[in-house]
Amino acid sequence: MKIVLLVVGKTVESHFIQGIEEYSKRLAHYVPFEIAVIPELRNTKSLSTDQQKEREADFILKSFLPGDYIVLLDEHGKEFTSTQFATYLEKKMSNVAKRLIFVIGGPYGFSQRIYNAAQEKISLSKMTFSHQMIRLIFTEQLYRAMTILNNEPYHHE
Repeated sequence: MKIVLLVVGKTVESHFIQGIEEYSKRLAHYVPFEIAVIPELRNTKSLSTDQQKEREADFILKSFLPGDYIVLLDEHGKEFTSTQFATYLEKKMSNVAKRLIFVIGGPYGFSQRIYNAAQEKISLSKMTFSHQMIRLIFTEQLYRAMTILNNEPYHHE
C-alpha cells in the first residue's frame, strides 16, 4: 500500500518545504509515501467560492484511481490522538490494497462531489491552520504514527 498526500497548490514557504521534505525522507523507511500537487487555480477573481471548489474538484477527482481509499482532511472529521491515529493507519495498511489518499483541499474547502467520493474525514485539530502549515503537521503526524507502530522512541506518552 502507498500513502499519498494530495494537495491543491504548491507549498511555497521554505521553512514548511524543509520540514515536509525531512519527514517525507524519514517516512520512506516505513511506507511508500508521495505528495501529489494539483495546480492552484488561476484567474479566480470572477469565480464564486462554489465555482472555485467545483473547478478544484475536477482536478482532484481526476487524481483518484480505482481502488483508492480517500480520506479528507476536514475540520468536521474524526479527531484522533497520535496513538489512535497510528492504530487507524495500522488497520488501513492491512485493509487498503492500493493507495490510501489523504486530501487537503483548497482555501475554501471541498465541493460536495469530493465529500461524496471520500470514504472518511479526519480532522487534525479543532483549530484552523493554513493549508501550507497543515501539510507539515500531517506529514509529521504520519511519521510519528510510523514510529509508534514500530515501538521507536520518537513519541512519548
